[in-house]
Amino acid sequence: MVLHEVLRLYTPVTAIHRETYKPMELGGVRYPAGVVLMLPLLCVHHDKEVWGADADEFRPERFAEGISKASVDAPAFFPFGWGPQVCIGQNFALLEAKMGLAVILRRFSLQLSPSYTHAPFPAGLLQPQHGAQLRLKTLIQ
Repeated sequence: MVLHEVLRLYTPVTAIHRETYKPMELGGVRYPAGVVLMLPLLCVHHDKEVWGADADEFRPERFAEGISKASVDAPAFFPFGWGPQVCIGQNFALLEAKMGLAVILRRFSLQLSPSYTHAPFPAGLLQPQHGAQLRLKTLIQ
């Protein structure tokens, strides 16, 4: 739930581009073949009509009943893309994140440094503009 909420709030890829391969209608608008459509994931993942009034808050429990029930409009959560062009590394990335967090949290507690400034910045992928200064405290074993 925590990983999903982090990916919702700070999706690594801020937008997905898709090109129409044939004339099609989407949302009542007709598009000819060759039109590039952009889906702004960052906007969708922060939309209050889709996620509720608390869309900008960190609330992992919104994923307690699974991804499909986390938002009003399913599917509204797709940090790795959707459909036939979903990121091939999605499962590996999530497994790697879980394993990395498990190893770190076994031995350390984390705390934000007082010098941390929250400033997400899209530079290819969404990342902290000034880095993520953390304090690690060794847990007694």
